[in-house]
Amino acid sequence: MTDAADSTFPRRQLGRYLREGREALGLTIVEAADLMQWGKSTLQRFERGQSDRVRVVDVRELCRIYDFDNGMTEAMVGLAQQAAVKSWWHEFGDLIPENFSVYMGLESSARVLTTYQPDLVPGLLQTADYARRLIHTAHPDARESEIAGRVQVRMRRQVLITRNTRPTALHVVLSESVLRRSIGGPTIMAAQMRHLADTSTRPNIAILVLPFAAGMPTGEQTGPFVILDFGHDNHGRSVEPTVVYAEGFTGDMYSEKVRVVDCYAAAYDRIRRAALDEADSRILLRQTAKEYSA
Repeated sequence: MTDAADSTFPRRQLGRYLREGREALGLTIVEAADLMQWGKSTLQRFERGQSDRVRVVDVRELCRIYDFDNGMTEAMVGLAQQAAVKSWWHEFGDLIPENFSVYMGLESSARVLTTYQPDLVPGLLQTADYARRLIHTAHPDARESEIAGRVQVRMRRQVLITRNTRPTALHVVLSESVLRRSIGGPTIMAAQMRHLADTSTRPNIAILVLPFAAGMPTGEQTGPFVILDFGHDNHGRSVEPTVVYAEGFTGDMYSEKVRVVDCYAAAYDRIRRAALDEADSRILLRQTAKEYSA
């Protein structure tokens, strides 16, 4: 993208959600621009995250035109207020409503997801029972219908890596502690391990296990992270800048700064080289499933 250097992650996410809102109403870009009394190119740049100036009043008006509810509107306003930053610490409940997932919109646009997970199976690879147990533990007071809804959303996300047409590539390194930490008991864990082993045979998915014997390849803790790559256009240029997402307990970090991305990419490479290869990882997953079933 020629103007990628002029865009930022929050600005692109804002434009992406607004474009989806326009398309959901069946409005052409010309029709929507006319309603804003803008030229077509102005709205195009807004939707691509390349607008020189993002005004909250304009975002609110677009949200009104697209019939966004209050929660969605406040999320868009929060993104607008962060539009100029390339590294963003998103504290839960701050600017963006807590029940709005910035990450899911980002994930759905990526072509390649590269992730290290030291504690849990990532959502895209969880079974429904494993996910349900985690969600119930995180929200002990939630109604069963709410928990079921959250599980359903997590399962729907997995179409990204299972669809037949242009599935997202997923490269994962799991710490062996993920295999040994029992979530929901032996039956759930056995099924989860089998699911990981079976899923790892898909051509777009690579799952490696970092064994305890490998020690700490980076020499320090990194925590879980995802590197999101958005692919290239017909001229070999990046469609969007690569983004690093690091999940925290009280907030999430998003960064497209080259230095930060390179740092996480180097850490992943060191972890990957210390991990078992795909075949041996699959053997360990199946072996672990049998141990839980015994």
